[in-house]
Amino acid sequence: MSTHQRTLGAALVLALAAGLAGGATTGGAAATAATAATAEAGRTPGATRLQEILDRLTTVDGGPGALLDVRDRRGGTVLTSGVADVRSGRPVHPESRFRIGSATKMFTATVLLQLVGEGRVDLDAKVERHLPGVVRGHGNDGRRVTVRQLLQHTAGLADFLDHLKPQEIVRDPLAHRDARDLVETALAHPPVFEPGTGWDYSNTGYLLIGMIIEEVTGHPYGDEIRRRVVRPLRLRETSVPGESPDIPRPHPRGYAHTGENAPLLDITRINPAVGGAAGEVVSSGGDMNRFLAALLDGRLLHPAQLREMTTTRPTGGTDGRAYGLGLESKPLPCGGRYWGHTGDFLGFETASGATAGGRQATVMVNAGPGGSDAQSDDIGAALETALCQGRPRTSR
Repeated sequence: MSTHQRTLGAALVLALAAGLAGGATTGGAAATAATAATAEAGRTPGATRLQEILDRLTTVDGGPGALLDVRDRRGGTVLTSGVADVRSGRPVHPESRFRIGSATKMFTATVLLQLVGEGRVDLDAKVERHLPGVVRGHGNDGRRVTVRQLLQHTAGLADFLDHLKPQEIVRDPLAHRDARDLVETALAHPPVFEPGTGWDYSNTGYLLIGMIIEEVTGHPYGDEIRRRVVRPLRLRETSVPGESPDIPRPHPRGYAHTGENAPLLDITRINPAVGGAAGEVVSSGGDMNRFLAALLDGRLLHPAQLREMTTTRPTGGTDGRAYGLGLESKPLPCGGRYWGHTGDFLGFETASGATAGGRQATVMVNAGPGGSDAQSDDIGAALETALCQGRPRTSR
């Protein structure tokens, strides 16, 4: 998990612990695992190992429920553990919808790169060309920042989430939060570095990308995601909710941890506009896997734009993670790399990845923020184990 996500989670947990929100739910993670898989897959050692990781997520890691959807060219398997609702004990549905958080960036970047392929946007154009006067003040200047830098988190713009008071979200989770206002919150602070001289994850850049899509097409970015990605791929479980706080059924409840040994807070209903083009999409494991398969197969982007998207730069971590344009890559323990994105939105933590060999996996836990580092580590372990299954180990 990136530093900005963990910082936001810690701040929100402090707010919750101080009693700034109601609706806390007694009850914890269910120790009993509910598994949805084919009988044949359920008998394989690989599926057993994956189920063990999921069960760890919903017991020692403290998550209420977990889901893993893994697919390749021969078919797919869904495994679940724990509960979708800690009050009723309802199990996690294998076709659950959930908030994917920052994995939204893959959809937003895909639309922007389609516009590049159509000659309507230049990656190396200054942001000022499309959004005159928007990026200004406190050392920020859209005449010096490029579209590419927004997509790759090299623009140096402050992340609005670092300056948004979590108490405000908790007190009124259904409040409208306009993208331009959120951008202005970030631009009230100086840049983290000069454009193009470093890498720092910033949701602000993707709000601006959403605004560029709207300026170029004349349509809301959500409409463009639906028209260009969701409908062509028939992603029936994927939506861009806008202001709607509801998740289409079936879905698990989303919870936030309020402190060690403290009750979970049910935060399922929230206005997702606070995520906007950086984090508002709702999807499912199956749809995320179909999207990634289509993206890497070249069904969504021309070869030139897919090359741009997968041209990465290091993020500065020790895990080998690198970031392209809305798409990140990371080494696999069995050799090679995978492509995808993590997501962390109120109530949910997710990760999706795919290999060039045609295998995809998505993991979801219905708890966040405030979860343990172990939860994030085991989400990563489940993803990488699923992607490595059936592959011979190679030297790195």
